[in-house]
Amino acid sequence: MKKHGLLHPQLVAVVAALGHGDGLLICDAAYPVPPGVVRIDLGYRPNDPRMLDVLEAVVSELSIESATIASEMAGDLATRVGDVLGMHPERIAHVEFLERSRECRAAVVTGEFTPFANVILSGGVTFA
Repeated sequence: MKKHGLLHPQLVAVVAALGHGDGLLICDAAYPVPPGVVRIDLGYRPNDPRMLDVLEAVVSELSIESATIASEMAGDLATRVGDVLGMHPERIAHVEFLERSRECRAAVVTGEFTPFANVILSGGVTFA
């Protein structure tokens, strides 16, 4: 059994398999995960786990080149997402965000009930 970091077997496998530029969606409980995108359900009741908690756990193990959020995301949540990432995420219209999510390798569905609490992470590299 793993002692540290991510413990969910499917989430560990997806994070380990992501390559440079691959997308990983971390989304709220109501997000319409596109057909063909691997779905990892973590939500077990309203607002558990929170999107930010899952984001923090993933960020601790994944090299991230960039991130994208919907421009409709509340400003305070967007600031907190940026703080967790250590970078300013790109902001795009929700309609465009939905389209971009079709290209993600996987979607991690949280129990989050906050509207537009979704972020697409783009895998980075750990070497220069």
